[in-house]
Amino acid sequence: MKLKLHWQIIICMVLGTIAGIIFHNLGYQNSRIYTFIVLLGDIFIRLLKMIIVPLIFTSIIIGISSIKERSKIGRLGIKTFLYYVGTSLFAIIIGLILANLIQPGIGAATIDQAGAFDTSKLNTSSSILDILKRMIPLNPISSLAKGDILGIIFFAIFFGVMMNFVESNSRTSIKNFIQSVYDVIMKMTQVIIKCAPIGVFGLMTKAVSNTGLSIFKELGLYALTIAIGLSIHLFIILPIILILFVKINPIIHFRAMASAMVTAFSTSSSSATLPVTMKCVNENVKASKEVTSFVLPMGATINMDGTALYECAGVLFIAQALGIQLDASQQFIVVITALLASIGAAGIPSAGLVMLFIVTDAVGLQSDAVALWVGSMLAIDRPLDMFRTMVNISSDSVGAAVIAKSEGETLY
Repeated sequence: MKLKLHWQIIICMVLGTIAGIIFHNLGYQNSRIYTFIVLLGDIFIRLLKMIIVPLIFTSIIIGISSIKERSKIGRLGIKTFLYYVGTSLFAIIIGLILANLIQPGIGAATIDQAGAFDTSKLNTSSSILDILKRMIPLNPISSLAKGDILGIIFFAIFFGVMMNFVESNSRTSIKNFIQSVYDVIMKMTQVIIKCAPIGVFGLMTKAVSNTGLSIFKELGLYALTIAIGLSIHLFIILPIILILFVKINPIIHFRAMASAMVTAFSTSSSSATLPVTMKCVNENVKASKEVTSFVLPMGATINMDGTALYECAGVLFIAQALGIQLDASQQFIVVITALLASIGAAGIPSAGLVMLFIVTDAVGLQSDAVALWVGSMLAIDRPLDMFRTMVNISSDSVGAAVIAKSEGETLY
């Protein structure tokens, strides 16, 4: 019987920890076997970074163009888009506030032995207007080559929107081509993610050999921060939205969505849960098929409240762990990038991991130490991923209820 990927990752995390302790205590960091093990982790991170630009570019274009086809830019589409962007922004701000208040990465800078971080590489801007100006690339091809994430995201969104206003045959040809590229990149992503256990083994060996077991203290506080943020969004923000806009007791809604929430938690996949989510919203919430068939598939494309919160808090955690204080403009870049990157990224396998590199790159956090922390975070990601997915589909279902109510439907 083949072990599921998350169990493989956990086993390799344990083995990597044991190997790291041995190298840490015996001082064998200069040995050939240690160098080879570390190389495995470095190759895994480089493979992940290799696919970021083509993946985010193609996924956003596909996501945006698909929205147009489903909604026909009608009243329903505008309401849904505004709800999803609004709740994602709420989630990101929650992650931002908690990461600044709890500061889970403070005191964890010992891992920086793996590669000193040059703070001059950070993307700094004098004002919010400067950041917004920098989002518009002078040369999109140059932005793609340099990995200018904000510029890539803006150009991809603009391109995806404009695709819907060109002649039908041209639109179909362009979309088919981009869809084909996206499918190939997705297949590459799946293969790379299957290598995660080997990568985690190398990364954990390197991290523990540098810091000892103290790394797990910081990772525990980080996981607690994420869990608190997700709980606030799930048990406070979403219920408030239900009370204000649907005029219903939140317990009634969550009881109606119980099977979908359990499925999301167990599978860690919004896409796999979508049929169950649609069934619950249609039969238990009593939303019309018109609303259900439009709002929920769009949510699976652009709505990632839990993941967006995780990315924002995760980037601040890494910065704190490296002893770097991100100023207001840099944190604004984190917020904008996490929000924009969530469009079209929901279908990516292990979207949280890929998006984390997108946001760290956008703010200029690029070093071996950053890669080490991301690899270490991957090792404890499974339970957080389960919780994030449950928050994602819960937000989708609340959105369906809000939109259905605004259309005059009688629910529950």
